[in-house]
Amino acid sequence: MELTLTGAVRSVTFLPSQAATPAAVPAQALTPGAGTLAALSAGYDVIRQPLGEILPRLSATLAELVPHLAAAELSTHCAHSPFKAVGEPEFAARISAADLEPLFVAGIPRQPWQGTARIAGAERSVVAVMTDATARGALLVLVRDDDAPPVDESALAVAQALWSLVTSHFERFASEATPGALARSRAAADTRARVIAELGETHSAALTGLLGVLRSRSLDDAAARATATELAVSALIELRAEADRDKAVAEERADEAFARLADSLRPLLRHSPVRLELGPPDSVRRVAADVAHAARAIVRAVLLTALEQEPMTRVHVGWQVTEQELRATVRDDGPGALSMCKLGPARITDRLDVLGGRLDLDAVPGWGTTVTAVIPLTTPDAPASTDPLSSLGARELEVLTRLALGHRNRVIAQELHISESTVKFHVAKILTKLGVGSRGEAAALFHAAA
Repeated sequence: MELTLTGAVRSVTFLPSQAATPAAVPAQALTPGAGTLAALSAGYDVIRQPLGEILPRLSATLAELVPHLAAAELSTHCAHSPFKAVGEPEFAARISAADLEPLFVAGIPRQPWQGTARIAGAERSVVAVMTDATARGALLVLVRDDDAPPVDESALAVAQALWSLVTSHFERFASEATPGALARSRAAADTRARVIAELGETHSAALTGLLGVLRSRSLDDAAARATATELAVSALIELRAEADRDKAVAEERADEAFARLADSLRPLLRHSPVRLELGPPDSVRRVAADVAHAARAIVRAVLLTALEQEPMTRVHVGWQVTEQELRATVRDDGPGALSMCKLGPARITDRLDVLGGRLDLDAVPGWGTTVTAVIPLTTPDAPASTDPLSSLGARELEVLTRLALGHRNRVIAQELHISESTVKFHVAKILTKLGVGSRGEAAALFHAAA
């Protein structure tokens, strides 16, 4: 049909929105002979899924092109859940972030790679796809049958394009996270780190005790003792490495995070008369990925607002990182007319409120404006609970409940179907956490709180 556009009658074609008619988008997997339109439709179908369903749908979409038993990802755009795996439940459950971490750290070529890797305890055939669509890369691993034939180049190219599309989609969510989503992500990341720390303490204590027993001179089987000692030492090393691996994908080095910010700012002023000056942080301290994402987004928003001023010849962007906070500063030599109201539409203060930060603005008419975002590097402490039992875990509460009824360790063990030694272990932890010296005092606290 014809319409009058920009002062002239022009021929136009209306295309219906696929979002309005979801059934028009094919949900089935791509076939080896699929064309560009099918690939685009498949990509659209993948990214329109809820976040938790994207990897399963991507796996199903690639199943015809790259037949596989399971799909796993290790990425940095999701601070609270950097590792995911889907596929046959029992097999996918045995895949861990540690399996993918060597490929991620080694930095496979930025093109699909076929080979073998140790996955779920055995050497397996894999197709690994790495993309630069996110700030620090994202890895997709498709685990295949050992006798699967090589995948042809055209199928690998489609897999690469779809993975880059998906990760670009995720990266936008991370860099433009709404305050609510940012708060949930930060809370989940903190919870995961706390759980890892607690598990580390528990297993370290158990393995250290095991080493003490195995090193005892009362054991005369030297070969068995040496083998068991080696196993326990290896387990301790792996346990400590787990926290390091988690930090590698959930945190960023401050200097590297600023370098990524600088790379995103330079194109904004490439053809502008305004000169960009950069002040990178003199620190290699690691900061939470959500903090780095937020700091970059805030600086970009402030800079875009500042560039609307005239006249202006230069703008300085700098970060300072201390043990307690990250200070991101944007300083210009404009008219000094910026205000909090002008920065409001960018939702900067909303982001900072979620992170417990603040925004300072110092405008001097005729000299310029300095805007400083201050972001704490640790989350605010939760208010202390008035419940003395709040520090106990579920199993400890079960033990304490029976202890308060006057039950002895043997009876508690029978009721909970655990050993007496395990009951003793829980009782010792209960007394420590409650800060009491006897079972009677612990029972009294329980009854007072009931």
